[in-house]
Amino acid sequence: MSEHPILVTGATGKSGRRVVSQLRAKGLPVRAAARSGEHVFDWTDSGTWDAALEGVRSVYIVQLDGTKLVRPFIERAVRHGVQRIVLASGRGIDNPEYAKDSSGVLEGILDSEAATRESGLEWTISRPGWFAQNFSEGFFADAVRAGELRLPAGDGAASFVDAEDIAAVVVAALTEDRHAGRIYELSGPRAVTLAEAAATISEATGREIRYVPLSVEDYVAELVRQGLPPADAEAFADVIDPLREGKDAYVSDGVQRALGRPPRSFSDFAKSTAAAGGWPV
Repeated sequence: MSEHPILVTGATGKSGRRVVSQLRAKGLPVRAAARSGEHVFDWTDSGTWDAALEGVRSVYIVQLDGTKLVRPFIERAVRHGVQRIVLASGRGIDNPEYAKDSSGVLEGILDSEAATRESGLEWTISRPGWFAQNFSEGFFADAVRAGELRLPAGDGAASFVDAEDIAAVVVAALTEDRHAGRIYELSGPRAVTLAEAAATISEATGREIRYVPLSVEDYVAELVRQGLPPADAEAFADVIDPLREGKDAYVSDGVQRALGRPPRSFSDFAKSTAAAGGWPV
């Protein structure tokens, strides 16, 4: 399938752009698809799907949360002759006790996984936990920039996984024959508390980053004072709940199984991000 372009949806996101980069580093043709960028692709506009799928045999699917669009997209992909799909999912989604679903995304993710398994294609599902890059370019980046992680996480820990490792697993699944029918839960090598994460980032950047634990009520109130609607503020607090409860502290073996090597540590992530000038300032 190497002569056919590999379609990467969500190509400007944390995992997608790294998948694009790693595929191109291997000299493979890539169709980088997103709402803006090289190839226009919009989940909510099915008129963009056919051009994205034309001539493609392998696809990385980064779904749009809160929707059930993966199923009709896969049906369209089958008609275009796609043979292999890799779905970006989430760690813990098959555990109803893992997290509150106030934003209503779980049903769509479960349907996406079911559609993937039922597709009749070669399929692999990637289930990463908390991204380490949430500190450098995502959920926590503004707090890192401000020097204070003010979050309702208590002393909970998570086994943060480097997005470079996530991308490497996806690239392996897209380009190798031994990953069909596998679900890879992805994590880092050990659980890290937010206090430990702040100290590690401080050491890597030479800046003091503090973790300030808040109650859920105080956190929601702070977000509302910053202009967020109360429902959105509560949804953000719900996202932190598994971290506070230690539900993402366990270590998964997906990186080792897929790549034959251990995942990168949070310290390695912090140091390499600093070396690349990737920390928010």
